[in-house]
Amino acid sequence: MTEHRRRVKQTRSLEERMAEQADKLKEQASQLPVGVERESLLKRARIAETGAHLVDWIRSPGLQPPK
Repeated sequence: MTEHRRRVKQTRSLEERMAEQADKLKEQASQLPVGVERESLLKRARIAETGAHLVDWIRSPGLQPPK
């Protein structure tokens, strides 16, 4: 018998989900003392924020296709 892949229909955009994840990670980090674990959470939050803004950067008028 073959396994079926579970498919989920997303109701929110990737940008919204990444921004929410960044906010949650920042909140968790704010409750930790200074240390490796806190820095790890803050790093993950920065990565999530960057991912949330990628679409804006890609669609910016400053980017032009090569000629």
